[in-house]
Amino acid sequence: MRQERVVIDAVHPQVECGRFFIKRVVGETVTVSADVLPDGHDVMQAEVLYKHQGERQWRQVRMHPLGNDRYQASFTVEKQGLYQYKIRGWVDYALNWQHGIEAKLRDGQHVRSELLDGVQYLEYLAEAASGADAGYALELASCFPDEKRYQEAVEAAISKHLHELFLEHPKRALAHTADPLEVYVDRQRANFSTWYEFFPRSASETPGKHGTFKDCERLLPRIAQLGFDTVYLPPVHPIGELNRKGKNNSTTAGPGDCGVPWAIGSKKGGHRHLHPELGTEADFRRLIRKAGEHGLEIAMDLAFQAAPDHPYIKEHPEWFRKRPDGTIQYAENPPKKYQDIVNFYFESKDYKALWQELLEVTLQWVGFGVKIFRVDNPHTKPFFFWNWLIDEVKKKHPDVLFLAEAFSRPRIMQQLAKQGFSQSYTYFTWRVHKQEIIDYMVELTQGEMREYYRPNFWPNTPDINPYHLQGAGEAMHMIRYALAALLCGNIGIYGPVFEYMVSQPLPNREEYLDSEKYEIRHWDWTLQNKLVHIIGRLNHIRRAHAALQQTNNLVFCRLENPNLLAFYKWDDARTDEVLVVINLDPNESQQGNVQLPYHAMGRGQRALEMYDLLTQTAYRWQHEWNFVELHPNLPMHVFQIRG
Repeated sequence: MRQERVVIDAVHPQVECGRFFIKRVVGETVTVSADVLPDGHDVMQAEVLYKHQGERQWRQVRMHPLGNDRYQASFTVEKQGLYQYKIRGWVDYALNWQHGIEAKLRDGQHVRSELLDGVQYLEYLAEAASGADAGYALELASCFPDEKRYQEAVEAAISKHLHELFLEHPKRALAHTADPLEVYVDRQRANFSTWYEFFPRSASETPGKHGTFKDCERLLPRIAQLGFDTVYLPPVHPIGELNRKGKNNSTTAGPGDCGVPWAIGSKKGGHRHLHPELGTEADFRRLIRKAGEHGLEIAMDLAFQAAPDHPYIKEHPEWFRKRPDGTIQYAENPPKKYQDIVNFYFESKDYKALWQELLEVTLQWVGFGVKIFRVDNPHTKPFFFWNWLIDEVKKKHPDVLFLAEAFSRPRIMQQLAKQGFSQSYTYFTWRVHKQEIIDYMVELTQGEMREYYRPNFWPNTPDINPYHLQGAGEAMHMIRYALAALLCGNIGIYGPVFEYMVSQPLPNREEYLDSEKYEIRHWDWTLQNKLVHIIGRLNHIRRAHAALQQTNNLVFCRLENPNLLAFYKWDDARTDEVLVVINLDPNESQQGNVQLPYHAMGRGQRALEMYDLLTQTAYRWQHEWNFVELHPNLPMHVFQIRG
C-alpha cells in the first residue's frame, strides 16, 4: 500500500515507456514534462531530478505549471555518457497553508487558528534553512501565537518573502517519485557532421594506378577547405578473389579487375588487415593523424560480411551456414545478387565467439584512432548484437559514433536507432516533391523519432543513383545539396561523382554506369565548378550558424507555390535564426509570397532585416507576407534574420 497522494503520468520525453534511452549531445537541453496531480484541491509541487552515471548525488530543478495539471522543467547535459532523470511530486502543505490563509482573508475571515497551525511549518523552515532565513522563521514562529501581533503575523504569513522561503526549502512530505528514465549524451558531432565519401583506390594522380593512403593525404586540404569534417572511406581491407565481380557488376572478373571493397577477405587477410595496395598500418595511422591536423575525422566502414575466401571460413567454419550440398549460400537482396559475399551465421552455436571477434575487430580500429564507423547493412544482423556491441564499445570509448546504413523498412530503421546507433541513413534520397519533403521532416522532427533517431541526409551514395539525378544538371544537384545541408544537421555525399555530376545510370536502374564499386576511377581533383563553389559556401554557412547545426527546431512557412519550399530554423538559445527558401524546379524561375512565422519566432509582427548569407545581400521585409523569386542559376535564399 502506498500513502503518496500525487500521481505522475504521461512523462515526456521517453521512448517506449523508458525501454530505450533518448539522445542528446553535450550542451543540449532536455525539457521534461508530465501530468502531476494530487487528489482534491491542495497546492502541489514537482521537480525533475537528474544525474550523470558518474555522479552519486541527484541534482534538482523545479517544474513550473503549463496548465491543466501539466508541469515542465529543463536541464542541460554537460558531459558524455548516460544520464538518468525522474520526476518527484508532493503536496506542499506549507504553501497550501499559505494559500488557504490568503483565500480566507479575501473573504474577510479571522485566521487566528490558521496562524497557530502554521507554526509547525515555520519550525520546519527554521531547521531546513540557515543563517538569517532560519532566524526569520523562528521569529515568526514566536510571533504567530501572540494575539497582540495578529496583524503583523497576518502580513508575514502571506508575504512574498515567506512564500519564496517555502519554495526554496520544501518538506516534500509523502512525495511520489516516478521511475527513472535515461538519456545518452554523445559528443556534438553526433548532431552535426558533414561527410565526404571517396574510394582510396581512386585517389592516385596517375590514371589507372591503384591509389594509396599516401595519395589520400593529398586530398585532405581540399576536402577541409570545402567545409567537410568527416572523410568516409569504403572498406580498406583485402578484397576476396573467389567469385570476384568485374566491371558493372559482371560475374566474371577480368585480369585487371580490382573487386568490390565490401567483399572482405582473401589469402592476404581479413577484417583485421589492410589492403596491401593501399599501404601499411603505419600509413593508415598517418592518414588518420593528418586528417586530424585539417580538422577532419576518418570514418571507417564496418562491414560484417566475408568474401568466400576469407580466412574466417577455414578458421571458423561454424560461423557460416552451409547448405545441404556443403556450399555456403552467397548473399542476396532480391533481385540483387552478391556472389562475391557470404554472410556470417549469427544463429551459430558458437555465436558468442563470433560476437566477441567482431567486437575485437571494432576495438582494434578504435585503437588506431577511428572514432566514427559507417556500418554496412546493419539490418541484416541481429538487433541485440548491435545493442551489445555499441554498448561495449562506448563503455570505454564514449567518443565513438556509429552510422546505420540501412535503407530498409521504417520500423527496422527505427529499431536500429533505438538499439544505440548514433546516426541513421534516411529516405531523404527519394523525397523530391514539396509535400513529401514536408511530411517526412514532420515525421522526423515532430514525433517520438526526434528523441532517438538522428537522421543523416545523403543525396547520393555509391549504391544509389536516384532517378531525379540521372542526367541532371547543375541546378538539380545544387537543389538536392541545399535541401540536405539546410534541413538536416548531419549530411553526406559520395563526393567526386556528385561534385562532377557524373550520373549516367545502368538502364532502368538506380545504379551508376561504370560504378566505382567495381573499378578504379580517375578524378581531376583540381576541377572547380559552380556546384563545388556552392557546396563549399553552404558548408561554411552551416559551420557559422548554430541554427543549421541541428535538425529538430524547424517550422515550414506558408508559400502557395508548390515549387517553392520555405522553412525557419533556430538554435535552442534563440541567438541564431535562419529562414530558407528553395526553388525545387531545376528548369524554371519560380516566385511567390512567403509568410513569416511570427508565432514560431516568438515575435510580434514587425519589420525584419533578412540578410542572404549566400549573396551577402540585405533585404527589408516590412510585412507578414513577402515576395520571393528564385532562378535555377541560384535556386536558394539562406536568410539570417536580424532585428
